[in-house]
Parts: sequence; C-alpha cells; structure tokens
Amino acid sequence: MANLSSPLQQIKKFDVDLCVLCNRQSRSFTVRNLFRLASRLGDGVFWYVLMISFLLQDGYEAVPAVLHMLGAGLTGTVLYKLIKGKTLRPRPFNVYPAIQCVGKTLDQFSFPSGHTLHSVVFTLVALSYYPGLFWLLVPFTSMVALSRPILGLHYPSDVLAGAALGAMIAWVSFLLV
Repeated sequence: MANLSSPLQQIKKFDVDLCVLCNRQSRSFTVRNLFRLASRLGDGVFWYVLMISFLLQDGYEAVPAVLHMLGAGLTGTVLYKLIKGKTLRPRPFNVYPAIQCVGKTLDQFSFPSGHTLHSVVFTLVALSYYPGLFWLLVPFTSMVALSRPILGLHYPSDVLAGAALGAMIAWVSFLLV
C-alpha cells in the first residue's frame, strides 16, 4: 500500500511546496497588489467590460461572441460549483501555516480554481471571434491563474484543474456552435 501512496504523496508535497514558493512572492507589496488587482478583475469585471466593449464596438455582429462567452461561462459556473461541492478541498491557507491568505475568497473551498476556469473559457471563446486580442487576453489569463497560489487561495493543482476544465468547456462549446 505504501508503494501506491508514495507517488501521490510526492505529488501532494510538490503541490504544497510550489504553493508555498508562489505565496512567498506576495510578501512584496508590488507583487501582492498587482496580483490582487488581477484576481479582482478576474472575478468577472474584466470579462463583463470586454463583452460590453465588443457590443459597443461591433453592435449586433458581436452578439454571437457575447452569447457564446456567456453560455460557456454559465456552463463553467455550474460545473465548477458541482465539483467544488463534491471535493470540499480546504484552501491552502487553512491547512498550512506557511501559506498566508492575502486575497479575498468567494467561498471556503479550493478545488478547482473558478477564476482560472472562467479566464481560460472566456479567453478561448473570445479569441475564436477576436484573435487580435491574443496580446491582451493570454497575459491577463496567465496573471489571473498565477494570482491564485500567489495570494494563497489555491494550490497549483487547483489552477491546473481549472485551466483544463476551462479548456474542455470551451472545446465542447465550439462543437455546439
């Protein structure tokens, strides 16, 4: 039995160690506030402004992109809440004293990262309609994803799972439109 759990224990240790390393970066005032801003904008503000700007710029031509983003985002919310409600993984700062929470939580559980899931979904869908926004959306999504362990809110594995789920939802949404 020890042989089976050893690789899983090593992965868990790596996940926690990487989370601690990321979270240490938040001790810098500049880093902490930069990633707090990215996280706050990733709450939805950035994406709603982006969708409104599509509509203001392109009018009715932007409606398919905005509806696609909203549908994929809603699907992400439902899936993420279902998974979070089943896994009930505590946030890293609640388990490991070396990890400090320097951001705001929307709920008490960690897995998966909803911010990352939604950022990936919205980025992939938006880029399918507006590929010229790659320069803005990919770095922003990366900042949102990095903000989660830096702020002590998520393990890196939560972020990877959120990104994978977001990519899967976007991929399925492309099959449906």
